[in-house]
Amino acid sequence: MIDRTEQPPIQKIESVDFIAPEIHKISENVSLFHSKSVKDETTRFDLYFDAGKVQGNHGIAGFVNGLLLSGTKDKTSIEINNEINGLGGFYESGVAVENAVISIHCLLENVLPIFDTIMDAIQNVSFIEKEVTEFFSDSKQRMKINAEKVSYLAQKNFQKSLFHSDAKYAATLSLNDYDKVQIKDLKNFHSEAYLKGLTKVVVVGNLEKSIITHISESCSVIASQKFATFSEELKNQSGEKKVEKKGAIQSAIRVGRILFNKNHPDYLDFIVLNTILGDYFGSRLMSNIREDKGYTYGIGTMMAELQNTGYFLVATEVGHEVKEATLKEIKYEFKRLQTELVPEAELDLVKNYMLGQLLKSADGPYAMMDLFLSAEMHGKNLDFYNEAIARIQTVTSERVMELAKKYLNWEEMSVVVAG
Repeated sequence: MIDRTEQPPIQKIESVDFIAPEIHKISENVSLFHSKSVKDETTRFDLYFDAGKVQGNHGIAGFVNGLLLSGTKDKTSIEINNEINGLGGFYESGVAVENAVISIHCLLENVLPIFDTIMDAIQNVSFIEKEVTEFFSDSKQRMKINAEKVSYLAQKNFQKSLFHSDAKYAATLSLNDYDKVQIKDLKNFHSEAYLKGLTKVVVVGNLEKSIITHISESCSVIASQKFATFSEELKNQSGEKKVEKKGAIQSAIRVGRILFNKNHPDYLDFIVLNTILGDYFGSRLMSNIREDKGYTYGIGTMMAELQNTGYFLVATEVGHEVKEATLKEIKYEFKRLQTELVPEAELDLVKNYMLGQLLKSADGPYAMMDLFLSAEMHGKNLDFYNEAIARIQTVTSERVMELAKKYLNWEEMSVVVAG
């Protein structure tokens, strides 16, 4: 019997026994990744398409993605959605800079009819004029509402500065774009990006081999016949940009720069620096700007990854009267990391936090699949995370300072303040 009066010994994390998904080839360029170690009756399938924002002009990637379930010649949008909802399916879709993803969550017993409904809707969408008009009207209204938010204005202008070197990556949606896109443009983009643009299929669930075979064979019809290509190098525009918003009580701040992804030799060490600076509740930016100064409810940093590169970002919203003071404190925390060694106690705390978060992010087949996909995107497998465990444990304060001097130079940052 366990003696609950004694604290269990603390064990150092050495490695995690990750469970890799099965890989099924759909075509020469497209694979299906299947994780079957799910103990309950739930499942999820994701369809990835080479249909990101960089593939189309004037917001067309988002328009087509939003209209995928808008109806075919045989079914209305209401009938399609009723079929999915009636079987307990949850549909969501989204468009990122470099790809588009469709995800479905449902019970095992209903995965095939829901999958068939989704595939029929995607392959045979008619872009009915009434549906397109209603979608554009709703979308324009949402955009007008968002345009009143300082966070939206900051992010939109930050994207322009961050991806300054590549017009496709820097492009943002405007109200005028709705007048530039015709139904024939939607059909052309759909034909290229969806009817022959499938790049990856992901299935999580204890599905029989026959179901996986059915999904694989159905998807082969729309599998991409080429490898997707993306910008090899991006450069941000350094300097500060102010976006005026009359009457705004708050100001949104974005600070960041182009950096790298998992394939860069400094990546694993930099995420330690990133965590110290702003990627957990006890971070330096939170302790300074929220806890000490009271300028904000929250401030954080992140490392975002693209296919061939990545970027570093600081984001917060503060009262408009303290926006300059907040920028000063962010700059101060950058400089402190460049000139003062991080105390060992703080570094050990951050390392333990990061290792705990890694264990948490590997809890269960769904989470483990997401970890796999994050690594697979850059040609790696789950061994990457055990490498990360070893690297996190060996990072020194001197190494943190070295990286801060190399990558946290204020004059190299894109800075946007909206408010």
